[in-house]
Amino acid sequence: MIRRAIFPGTFDPFTIGHYSVVCRGLGLFDEIIVAIGTNQTKNTMFPLSERIKIIQQTFSAEPRVSVEKYDCMTIDFAKQLNANYILRGIRSVSDFEYEHSIADANRKLTGIETVILLTEYEYAYISSSVVRDLLHYGKDISAFLPPNVIYPLPKII
Repeated sequence: MIRRAIFPGTFDPFTIGHYSVVCRGLGLFDEIIVAIGTNQTKNTMFPLSERIKIIQQTFSAEPRVSVEKYDCMTIDFAKQLNANYILRGIRSVSDFEYEHSIADANRKLTGIETVILLTEYEYAYISSSVVRDLLHYGKDISAFLPPNVIYPLPKII
């Protein structure tokens, strides 16, 4: 049986922390689908097409990683893709408490297991929100992105 995981998120933008979780997850899973969820309540900085393109380019040399978009519950999308696992990264105790309750509900509803990887220490402070704030103020974000990734500057209104 193929060990297929989805790694869900908005990825606005996809950071070096996200990249690290996927790379480390490849040691556990045969395939990882980076699943970009659309959330009508979130105001994203980067268009969905740009986020998909960046992640595809980031993993262009890794055939076991693919990128998909979805607009439904994460567990329903996981079932559609025959994914046995949901991969998550956590940075803090509050992240753990949140992910733990969702993981329990997902397992109860579908039997899909959630695998949580602790963020590496050097990336624990990095979040998409922090990177968006830095971009908003014109700061260099290259240290917060996966290798060889350059985001276009968003149009700030």
